[in-house]
Amino acid sequence: MRLVLNEVPAGWKVTWVPVPVRPSVADVRRAVFDVLPLLGRLPHTSARAGATVARVLVADGAQRLPVPCLEYPQSLWHHPGTRITLVLLGPGSERALTRLPHLVGRIVAWQVVPRLAGAEVATVVTGFHPLWRTVPAPDLKWIDQSCTRGTFRTWAA
Repeated sequence: MRLVLNEVPAGWKVTWVPVPVRPSVADVRRAVFDVLPLLGRLPHTSARAGATVARVLVADGAQRLPVPCLEYPQSLWHHPGTRITLVLLGPGSERALTRLPHLVGRIVAWQVVPRLAGAEVATVVTGFHPLWRTVPAPDLKWIDQSCTRGTFRTWAA
């Protein structure tokens, strides 16, 4: 995720917002407010806090977020004047969203990233990180067959 965020176009401001494990909605609001250079005090309502900060919200590991934290973007969606794009990443995120039919109805596009085909592995992983450029292709094939099985997230880890 951090590698992708480093590739955004010039002029875009990207801020990494660390959120605790199993956060509450208040934890998420506080984390966003503390990281961004906002004036004043933390608003006490989700809608006001969201209207202050949200434009594009990317949640990596969305499948692990509790339902109230997944409902938070919906409160942002309904707040007048807020325009939000939500990007949910992580294996099983689509299953997590089935618990929230009111949010699923607002999804414009689903993008599923399939496993890498055996022939793609060497090209993709050597382009991803310089470490893999030093590994012979037969070894990359063996690693993929025995450990990663085409899962890019596992290669990145």
